Amino acid sequence: MRVLDWLLDSDPAIRWQVLRDLVQAPAEVVAAERARVATEGWGARLLALQGSDGQWAGGACFPARFFDESGQYQGQPWISTLPTLQLLHDFGVPPGHERVRQAVALVEAHCRWEHAGQPFFSGEVEPCINGRTVTLGRYFGVDVDSVVARLLREQLADGGWNCEAERGSVRSSFDTTINVLEGLLAHERATGGSAASLASRRRGEEYLLERQLMRRKSSGDVVNPAWLRFSFPQRWHYDVLRALDYFRSAGDAPDARMDEAIALLRSKQQPDGTWLLENTHPGQVHFALEDGDGRPSRWNALRALRVLQWHERHAIRRFPSGSSVP
Repeated sequence: MRVLDWLLDSDPAIRWQVLRDLVQAPAEVVAAERARVATEGWGARLLALQGSDGQWAGGACFPARFFDESGQYQGQPWISTLPTLQLLHDFGVPPGHERVRQAVALVEAHCRWEHAGQPFFSGEVEPCINGRTVTLGRYFGVDVDSVVARLLREQLADGGWNCEAERGSVRSSFDTTINVLEGLLAHERATGGSAASLASRRRGEEYLLERQLMRRKSSGDVVNPAWLRFSFPQRWHYDVLRALDYFRSAGDAPDARMDEAIALLRSKQQPDGTWLLENTHPGQVHFALEDGDGRPSRWNALRALRVLQWHERHAIRRFPSGSSVP
């Protein structure tokens, strides 16, 4: 299997990112392919599923019929507005496309959080949700400055964030922290950020780096073995590939404290050059994007290859031809 050909033989949501990140195709070629995400394939299918009320499945974080009469969960659903907009973001749907602008305007006008009826882009109380809200707001051109200000106030002493802080937790969560970091980075890129937001993001990055992206600072043990298995879509969940792709996107040189994570990523490449889907987060979906766990995953391969390219580019700069690499 030639992996690049396999990746290009896929949906526009993957193809345009392969052209940009792995092939370094001309900008006009990338833009033309990206434009198709709104009108063909997965992106167009998701846009067509938006309800007349401006929401997906009738709700913000949860579908309208998420609870039965006894109030018990009926399994984790991924078909409401938040996870659907996350997918459209991950697909790279062009935010300026007229159909996309219409969809976002409907969300602004009609979608309210289940927590207390807050407008969608005003966020709610959990930083793991608010981090994603910032990412989406900045991507789709909506002002989310007030949500950013709240996140900066909620950073914990150890440098990260935790949705359980309102219930007394003083220790950060990897899951919450990665969602907030992605949001702060998106806001910084869209607005220029502020000295306070940049410092906050750097502290959050340090929280992950001090733990080698996977280990307890206290004992050195892997915090959660599930983080060593790569998923897509990631939803609100943390894993090592998600963290590495965040740092790649941030654009700095790789930190030596990522070396173990990079070695893990390399070790998971299959003999045919692919990476597997390993940890699908169960729940109701609009439609499948992959063939299932244990099968080659285009999304994981795309992200793994661009992380490794980023890592190798910086390694070459550190150790130019003729020098020795320790």
